[in-house]
Amino acid sequence: MASLSSSTIFACSSGAGRAGIAVWRVSGAQAGQVIDQLTKGRRPKPRYAAHRVIYDLDGDQIDDGLILWLPGPNTVTGEDVAEFHLHGSIAVGDKFASVLTALGLEPAASGAFTMRAFAHGQMDLLGVEGLGDLLDAETESQRKQALNSHVARDKTMVWREGFVKSLASLEAAVDFPDEEDVPDTIANQALPIIKDLYKDIKASLAETRQGQKIREGVSLAIIGPPNVGKSSLLNRLLGEDRAIVSDRPGTTRDIVSARFNIAGRVVNILDTAGLRKESQDKIEKEGMARSLQTAKEADIILLVEDEYSHLKSFEKELENLNFIRVKNKIDMQGPSDKVDINVSAQTGEGVRALLSRLEKEIISTASPSLFPRERQARLLELCEQRLRYILDNPAQEAELLSEDIRLCVTALDQLVGRISTEDVLGSIFSSFCIGK
Repeated sequence: MASLSSSTIFACSSGAGRAGIAVWRVSGAQAGQVIDQLTKGRRPKPRYAAHRVIYDLDGDQIDDGLILWLPGPNTVTGEDVAEFHLHGSIAVGDKFASVLTALGLEPAASGAFTMRAFAHGQMDLLGVEGLGDLLDAETESQRKQALNSHVARDKTMVWREGFVKSLASLEAAVDFPDEEDVPDTIANQALPIIKDLYKDIKASLAETRQGQKIREGVSLAIIGPPNVGKSSLLNRLLGEDRAIVSDRPGTTRDIVSARFNIAGRVVNILDTAGLRKESQDKIEKEGMARSLQTAKEADIILLVEDEYSHLKSFEKELENLNFIRVKNKIDMQGPSDKVDINVSAQTGEGVRALLSRLEKEIISTASPSLFPRERQARLLELCEQRLRYILDNPAQEAELLSEDIRLCVTALDQLVGRISTEDVLGSIFSSFCIGK
């Protein structure tokens, strides 16, 4: 990581395009010198904003604005940092970037500032991932979950402390194998700690799957026979004409998807091809196969029917799937007591009740977690597996028990980034935007 500090980088951190103010960030050993060169030696006091005229290398004015001089190590990256708050025109930005490049600075790659913060100990890897999720947040639940990275780190450190404590008892058995009371010490000290750790990590791992649904979105599939109003219902839920609606059966041939917000959660809603056995159309048959696969993979399924349609021929493919049964077209056919919700996609009747039911289902499917990423889940699974093995085999040699505990400690160190591989870091930081 030391090589990160060999260059000074810059980027517009406030986003591209025309704006009232553009914030340019410079990080690295040359940050202070850049201020001196572009303001003719008028560097502000540390951590005080000051108005300055900005000049190019020929002494011509580029712009004027506020400048912040932030000497390291107590900065966002742990390095010397300069911020230039300039007018947000494209011409000013292009000129300023060209001058910085002429001074030998490098344009920052995606996530470069955050990677330097991580390298200099300003953030751990859980904090980095939480920041990435916060930048991508579309809903209130995603925002709140992303802000919990510090709580996740605290919990991880508590777990690690427990592992180290149990490891001390186990290593005592290795160092003093002839002491008669050492086995009792292991049973009385190490195993209770291990049982508590197993219970806590297992509970957090169970929450992780629901947290992933907060982060990635809940999948909602709309299935049913042709011409029962699945596309009309999709459009009604979205409040816009996203899917083509026609009286002709088989209009929807492929999956139509959209994203919207229910109960503060992102929902990926999927309109599918109608299910019927008698079709000889190869394209429609492929669409029906995709519909069935989509239903099997969905978190929530709306099974839409009307008075005259049924899916008995698909009972085998749809068995063991949980549906919300919806009767559509009640404005023409009347309601039914054989379904969960009666609606009219045409008039909107019953849609509020459907949304209320969906909210309950979505909240139970997606709830906040401290560890919502797949990388985090895999490391917790490793700990859970090793702890379960220890509890199932408590009489094994102390050396073997100690090795299992060390594997758990290593997994937690990977969780917070004390131990990291370059491919993992590259994957995480490449998802960040330029200037962060």
